[in-house]
Amino acid sequence: MNLSAKLLEREAAGRPVTVGLIGAGKFGTMFLSQARLTRGLHVVAVADLDTARAKSQLATAGWPAAQYAASSLADAYGKRATFITDDTMAMIADPRIEVIVEATGIPGAGIAHCLKAIETGKHIVMVNVEADAVAGPLLARKAKAAGVVYSLAWGDQPALICEHVDWARAAGFKVICAGKGTRYEPHYHRSNPDNVWDILDKYLNISDRKSINPKMFNSFVDGTKSGIEMTAVCNATGLVPQSDGLHFPPATRFELADICKPKAEGGTLEKEGVTEVTSSVYRDGRDVPHHLALGTYVVIEGETEYARRCFKEYAMLPDKSGKYAALYRPIHMIGLELGISVASCALRGEPTGAPTGFRSDVVATAKRALKAGEILDGEGGFCVWGKQTPSEVSLARGLLPLGLAHNVRLKRDIAEGGALAWADVEVDANDVAVKVRREMEAAFARPNV
Repeated sequence: MNLSAKLLEREAAGRPVTVGLIGAGKFGTMFLSQARLTRGLHVVAVADLDTARAKSQLATAGWPAAQYAASSLADAYGKRATFITDDTMAMIADPRIEVIVEATGIPGAGIAHCLKAIETGKHIVMVNVEADAVAGPLLARKAKAAGVVYSLAWGDQPALICEHVDWARAAGFKVICAGKGTRYEPHYHRSNPDNVWDILDKYLNISDRKSINPKMFNSFVDGTKSGIEMTAVCNATGLVPQSDGLHFPPATRFELADICKPKAEGGTLEKEGVTEVTSSVYRDGRDVPHHLALGTYVVIEGETEYARRCFKEYAMLPDKSGKYAALYRPIHMIGLELGISVASCALRGEPTGAPTGFRSDVVATAKRALKAGEILDGEGGFCVWGKQTPSEVSLARGLLPLGLAHNVRLKRDIAEGGALAWADVEVDANDVAVKVRREMEAAFARPNV
């Protein structure tokens, strides 16, 4: 690892890596807390629709007021300070910024910002995995054609899982499965922003309910975020979804290699070479000991007897047969680690994970019986959750991506558990996100291309 050395070289040359951050939410604020302390890095501007909130978040992250008091982008460069703005497109267009960090979490906004970054020659770190799930394969292709880097965000679980997969393959191992842990029970798919507290109160001590967005938190609970993140992993690594999506088998971190292997070998997977998310809760509601709820993992195969013997000798968490073994990371630190992606894009010209094909999709799935005329409320809401689905199935059936199931009207009734299709909703064909998604579907009409 020499990113820190490369950053110091840029600092010594008086040319720190220049960054523009879009979105001063939790992820962005965590990044800011470390960016201020990272030598060779200069956050030139923070763009947020609520500039007062952005300033408050900077203060929360430990920034002295003088450091974000720049009156303009030019002033920010001159003083090595940070400019707070609500004019995102102007910030992206500034030729002195090298890397854009998109951290809004809104698919349509993320796609528009990414297109502008590519147009103006900026590398882009797509914290906005929701946008990546909708159109990442096409955006990454456009970025490559323009000579810039499109990257998943280090610190978020998809990029960390991509690193696990890359490690395994670079060491000559066959990857059987990769994924993460979460808290899951089957009824969570029906959770909504009102009743999500019944679930959250069981394992989170949140005394101030106004401090979090229940709709956002609900997307983690109802299975949507898992589908989005595993879709990002599949599209970046060449792993594929299982035909019926994620199954969330309960597993301790010491059982990963036994659980996350093919059914034919005594595990739970449909086949090898897939993604899976393990649950920290047994189906009867008991907590799984030594679970991996905040972590990531990869399961590999030892293809020789010697390798399998080494798995045991070096405590590689083998399965009972000794044929498979797991490596895991117990936690992820989201924005606190994001500087790795920024530095990698700017200094190595390499992403920390990026789509290479369209293998997986996240499909809007009815949480309850839906009626014609209802307005869908998108990720984490009352109407739909996002189910990981093979892209060939999504394309063949014309299914509606979860990221575009927001503020659109239903044209017909949908039964609980039913997958929604483009034909089931009224969409604005001129919407930027819709146009880009349709362009991607045409470009990747043959799956895995």
